[in-house]
Amino acid sequence: MNKNSVSRFKEIARTLASYGFGYIVDNTLKKEKNNPANLRKAFEELGPTFIKIGQILSTRPDILSEKYIIELSKLQDSAIEEPFENIREILFQQFGKDINEIFLDFNKKPIASASISQVHKAKLKNGEEVIVKIQRPGIAEKMRLDISILYKLIKLTKTKFSDFLIEPLDALDELLYATEMELNFENEVKNIDQFKHFNKNVSFLSVPNIYYKYCTEKIITMEMVHGIKINNINLLKKNNYDLNDIGKKLTLSYFKQIFDDGYFHCDPHPGNILISDNKIYYIDFGLVGTLSDSLKSSLNEMVIAIAYQDISKLVSILISIGISKSHVNRNKLYEDVDYLLVSYLSTSLSNIKISRLLDDIFSVAKDNNIKLPREFTLLMRGLVILEGVVVKLSPDLKIMDIAIGFVKSKNKYSFLHDFSLDDSLIKLVSFTQSSSKLPSRLIELINSSLDGRLKLQLVHKNLDNPVNSLNKMINRLASSFIISSMIIGSALILNSNTGPKIYGMSFIGITGFIIAALFGFWLLISIMRSGKL
Repeated sequence: MNKNSVSRFKEIARTLASYGFGYIVDNTLKKEKNNPANLRKAFEELGPTFIKIGQILSTRPDILSEKYIIELSKLQDSAIEEPFENIREILFQQFGKDINEIFLDFNKKPIASASISQVHKAKLKNGEEVIVKIQRPGIAEKMRLDISILYKLIKLTKTKFSDFLIEPLDALDELLYATEMELNFENEVKNIDQFKHFNKNVSFLSVPNIYYKYCTEKIITMEMVHGIKINNINLLKKNNYDLNDIGKKLTLSYFKQIFDDGYFHCDPHPGNILISDNKIYYIDFGLVGTLSDSLKSSLNEMVIAIAYQDISKLVSILISIGISKSHVNRNKLYEDVDYLLVSYLSTSLSNIKISRLLDDIFSVAKDNNIKLPREFTLLMRGLVILEGVVVKLSPDLKIMDIAIGFVKSKNKYSFLHDFSLDDSLIKLVSFTQSSSKLPSRLIELINSSLDGRLKLQLVHKNLDNPVNSLNKMINRLASSFIISSMIIGSALILNSNTGPKIYGMSFIGITGFIIAALFGFWLLISIMRSGKL
């Protein structure tokens, strides 16, 4: 490591240690200090890059446990203003022109100052008002350095991270990927274009226009939207907006993103949604989620399964979309899902909170060794945030009601939309061929049974531990018999006093007693260490 790396390494290690996370370096677990609040404070002290890392982690319930998610969500994405001269220098580096040659007017005071970027108001030469998002100088290198140091810290320790739901190194790999995506502003421009394409026919939904000529890897220039933040209830009412209508439209637009487009905004919090000219504007597309056709289909089926209380279907969906970390006990999974549905659907759908339901589905999957895909966790996070926004707009609006109605109406005639004559003919031919073999196969099965040739294959699972325990028990019992035999044999030899003698006693008898005593002590110690006295 170079001098800067060593200095930063020491600073990170020292700060983590001061908040009770020194075990990451010295392997000495100090549980009394190890808590989520201290981790948040450590991230705040370590500066903007760790604040961003904490914010990314707060969106990943598959990486951290719930108590850490709640605490890290409190991290505020605010930072000290970058000096204007540094901003001017970045603009010159990216465009090769001075700021006065590009803009008619440029406000030196930022309207927002975050860990990765600053946002300034400006005017183009044609007088159009724009927002300019500029990446902080050197922030990319700083974030990469901090993450590389975290890699080294994790590799140094042998401590088990029980609060992590996946391996810390795997989590850091995903964290590095998310950081790289967010640091390249060209990705955000592509996200905005894609989102605009999918929603071009939605009259009440919009995004700011992008001025591509003034966009680079570190700068985005977009239309200035004069709107009202969606959580500014008083101002919305003052401008005669129907809050219930906004809530419904916001919810329906999000379900369209999920179930139709498979392309959704990952962070629909109030700061990223504006209301202007009776339209809902989404802004800040640093992170979007994408769903494959198969995952979209599975999510549609999941909602239908919940609505109709189809436990078997829901179990099959969870197994199909998840990744099994070890053996999955299907019976236990069925019982857990059954209990979940009974708990929720014994009451009216209007009383169900979608955020709580999704969280419980996630917990059931985790408890049954199923890791749900990253896209599902991003979607869950987005829906939880959206529900919080909608509740403030229209407290009586129930997202679950709208979700089930949306999916039902969409799937009502889905078999007609997806109907393909060629596919149907191929499946019909395949079914006919398989059916023609059924009588002969049935006769073959009956004959095999009558002739005694029928074989039933049984597969055992998870029997290694019981068998090992049985082997240990038998070995200890055999050892006990051997030791007892040695004691009895040695006693008989001493009584007859045969063979070589030492101090007038049989040497063989004494040796037998010593060996039996050693084996006896060894057996007793092994039993005591196993805790099975």
